[in-house]
Amino acid sequence: MDRVQMTAKLKEKLSAKRFEHSIGVAYTAGTMAFVHGVDYEKALIAGLLHDCAKYVPNDKKIQKCQKRKIEITECEYRNPELLHAKLSAVYAREKYDVKDEEILTAIACHTTGRPEMTTLDKIIYIADYIEPNRAVLPEMEIIRREAYTDLDKCLVHILHNCISYLEKKKAVVDPITQATYSYYMDGMM
Repeated sequence: MDRVQMTAKLKEKLSAKRFEHSIGVAYTAGTMAFVHGVDYEKALIAGLLHDCAKYVPNDKKIQKCQKRKIEITECEYRNPELLHAKLSAVYAREKYDVKDEEILTAIACHTTGRPEMTTLDKIIYIADYIEPNRAVLPEMEIIRREAYTDLDKCLVHILHNCISYLEKKKAVVDPITQATYSYYMDGMM
């Protein structure tokens, strides 16, 4: 399936707002790929499909992951919304015929991050946060600049803001997100 076919199929599945977001992430990932020397087509496809399972209701996300023997953490059982990343990677393979493991991994970790991310992983994680249709969050202008100058600094900045936001809300911080933040903070020391 080529990217034009993927886009048409995705448009049928997602709400107009989610589809617009996915196009924004693809565009942003593509521009970042040029700057950071990553395969442009891979970045576009990963950005386009990163939320391709987002429309699945949360209770069904758990069922669909269990059916496919996808590991579900305790945090994901409590917050099934987080499963959309893993499920989107599976849907990209099953429903959009994506075979490239680098693309699938970038999709799978775009919500929580992970230690030792590839450059493509970082681009999709960051593009999801900074794409033009996103609500402007605190420090967005600085973060958007960092996205094109220093991926690791940008990643730490976003992770710090996300963790702080969740802690202020007294929400659970996924242990993988915390591990990712610690890993990249240690690398900056």
